[in-house]
Amino acid sequence: MKRLGFMALLCLMVLSFVPPPAWAAQEVKPFVRGSYRQIVSARQGKPFIVNFWSLSCGYCMAELDMLKKLSRKYPKLDLVLISTDTLEEEKELVSDVMAKLSLGKADAWVFADSYTERLRFEVDKQWQGELPRTYFFDAKGKVNAISGKVEQKEVEQWLKAQYSTH
Repeated sequence: MKRLGFMALLCLMVLSFVPPPAWAAQEVKPFVRGSYRQIVSARQGKPFIVNFWSLSCGYCMAELDMLKKLSRKYPKLDLVLISTDTLEEEKELVSDVMAKLSLGKADAWVFADSYTERLRFEVDKQWQGELPRTYFFDAKGKVNAISGKVEQKEVEQWLKAQYSTH
């Protein structure tokens, strides 16, 4: 019996050192009041992209796939992906989508307040909720917001401008 207990403990110890498989769900943080300010202030002086998306948005899925390709081409890309789906209902699905896209390096969030208008207003007073919504922050803090699917060529031009001198 002692030997069985020892073997079980040994197996648990070994498994704790094994990295999770690539398809394992990615950690998704709750996006609440103050989260956007936290995201932006943590990246001051650095270029980054914030993308708002939803599980039910076809253009969003295409844009996420494009961002995945660009994040591989530009490993320095700091990408923040925020799902506007609700935390209670969709956190696992959002996490699964992130894992399938293999965007493990991206910072993943999901709306965690049922009063989504308040969260959107905190991000951008002009934003009415249209998706996808992408914000390009340069190193000087200048922001360019785009509603609708962004073309890969546009994103790539922005990335080249940001990372050619960094």
